[in-house]
Amino acid sequence: MNPRARVLLLNAALGPLDYRVDPGQSVEPGSIVLAPLGPRQLAGVVWEADRMPSDAEVGDNRLRPLAAVYDLPPIAAPLRRLIEWTADYYLSPPAAVLRMALASASALDGGRTIVEYRATGHVPPRMTTQRAQALERIGERQGLVRELATIAGVSDGVIRGLVKAGAIEAVEVAIDDPFAVPDPDHHQPELSPDQRAAADRLAGAVADGENRTILLDGVTGSGKTEVYFEAIAEALRAGRQTLVLLPEIALTEPFLKRFAARFGHQPVAWHSDLRQSQRRRAWRAIASGEALVTVGARSALFLPYRDLGLIVVDEAHETSFKQEDGVQYHARDVAVMRGRFESVPVVLASATPAIETRQQVALGHYEELKLPGRYGAAELPDIEAIDMLADPPPRGRWLAPTLVTAITETLARGEQALLFLNRRGYAPLTLCRHCGHRFQCPNCTAWMVEHRLSARLACHHCGHVMPPPRACPECHEEDALVACGPGVERIADEVAALFPDARAAVVTSDTLWSPAKAAEFVNRMEAGEIDIVIGTQLVTKGYHFPNLTLVGVVDADLGLSGGDLRAAERSFQQIAQVAGRAGRGEKPGHVYVQTRETAAPVIRALVSGDAEGFYAAETESRRAAGAPPFGRYAAIIVSSEDQAEAAETARAIGKAAPRVEGMAVYGPAPAPLAMLRGRHRQRLLVHAQRSLDVQDVIRGWLGTLEWPRAVRVQVDVDPYSFV
Repeated sequence: MNPRARVLLLNAALGPLDYRVDPGQSVEPGSIVLAPLGPRQLAGVVWEADRMPSDAEVGDNRLRPLAAVYDLPPIAAPLRRLIEWTADYYLSPPAAVLRMALASASALDGGRTIVEYRATGHVPPRMTTQRAQALERIGERQGLVRELATIAGVSDGVIRGLVKAGAIEAVEVAIDDPFAVPDPDHHQPELSPDQRAAADRLAGAVADGENRTILLDGVTGSGKTEVYFEAIAEALRAGRQTLVLLPEIALTEPFLKRFAARFGHQPVAWHSDLRQSQRRRAWRAIASGEALVTVGARSALFLPYRDLGLIVVDEAHETSFKQEDGVQYHARDVAVMRGRFESVPVVLASATPAIETRQQVALGHYEELKLPGRYGAAELPDIEAIDMLADPPPRGRWLAPTLVTAITETLARGEQALLFLNRRGYAPLTLCRHCGHRFQCPNCTAWMVEHRLSARLACHHCGHVMPPPRACPECHEEDALVACGPGVERIADEVAALFPDARAAVVTSDTLWSPAKAAEFVNRMEAGEIDIVIGTQLVTKGYHFPNLTLVGVVDADLGLSGGDLRAAERSFQQIAQVAGRAGRGEKPGHVYVQTRETAAPVIRALVSGDAEGFYAAETESRRAAGAPPFGRYAAIIVSSEDQAEAAETARAIGKAAPRVEGMAVYGPAPAPLAMLRGRHRQRLLVHAQRSLDVQDVIRGWLGTLEWPRAVRVQVDVDPYSFV
């Protein structure tokens, strides 16, 4: 037994530290331990000393002993390798990555119990009407006092009185109740020949344990989910775990219902909306191997699965898979790497695959399975561009007459319509018509967005809110404030004016902030309680409403500005995805795209259906510019509350930039969002050839420099946001 252990603690400011292993303690690489650090104790993981060098070698006689070794399965070698790779590739502290694996502090402790209550069968001598009602409704049920009171329709005091009377007794139960096991043969779906061929290939990859990344490229409505469900079924038959990543928390609840219809039980969910007790239960079930299928947001990727057999990344093109804070990783790419370390297949499912993914297919690194047509009788919708210069809406309105007519006809047929505008709130800018004052966030270089439904002005970057003032703060003129431009709330007002009898719903992250809210929206749509949906990108993916036959894109030009290298691709994906919500049942669908740039390649490709032509042209443009996937970018963001300090540090970093063949450094310059959350921001952009180890260059470059403690320097490898 080695008397010392190298431990990576959950403290990103520290490197690994050595500790003494006392007799009676048994540790191995991956063991989860509790170690002293000054007066505190921190959780950590034992690591191989040769893979995690320590900056401070300490003699055995000076080592502090480990406080405890948790009775948990060790973090397996494939996950430890993934943590190392992620930290190295994204230039992040290993401890910051490890924190995502140990994502539930309460889960580290041993089994816990809580006290629940159940009826004993004893009838108390004093029986009131409420007591009788409570005992009748509770029956054989068991739960907390509050839960039983809700079931019985009585107050907590009635239940407590029954406990004192001996009619209800306390029972100690473990809170780590096992999850129900999904049944791979619960419901066998009817698949089309194309679906069956793709499903058999995926199931075969799972059965054979192939270390392979497979792109499942199917048009919207082609049944990609049903196809990869067959791969999940194969993993279930083998008793192995599956991870399904979804890009949005709002998609979780509809997915869970769909999963339960196929497998009889819901999978284990992992996302930010879980209560602490739910996270604890899920984490322990995943670590023990009991949770056979987990569906979650990108953070679920780092959980300690005991026997992973399959990874699915649904809507794999989605930019929300890129983490913008903390460890700035891309879940799609890290999922591929976890598949390699675990030696399991990875399925990337998308109707509009990213150019990076398409290039990997072209190079033969990924396999591609195509689903070219919609399932059953459903057909892809017709897409038509509305030239806003030739067919403009009336003054003060945003919907063109052609689109208004189409909505009218759709409602007359008893069908549903969707209007898409990727802009939350009522208006993106509020100004004074008297003096021209514009309302700007005090913490960010951004306009305050008016939210009329909640009567507030809000910054969508830092969250700062304020009530709309009656008078202009600059010239003090009352009732002079005017909203400029449309958001979804303003479109909803226009819909209410044009279609007063229609039942409309605004769907954004402000209204669908939890899986429960998303489920409520889905239920209302399926019940026909909504006629017109007005939504942001939240409605562009994952939803299946057979009676939704019309989609109107209010402003197709919105995403084409801003200098983002992926702007055209992102706009194409977003509009193609929202168009795919139309005509998913037996009724035909139609899509109208409002634009002032009918000749733009994105618009032409959407209308003509020439996705391959668009992607080919966009790929060649990237190749010529040496942009990803043919070159590499890394952003260095310098920020400080002191503007001069940020600028001076950025200049010093720029001056110290090494001269390396195949690499150029642009900047520093103020970031497009020059102030964020009260911090002034400068930006340098590194552009390198694909073959260059740009992380090693940046690590050596920044490692030689020092800057004031108040200055933050962050590196974003493969950036997706250019603000």
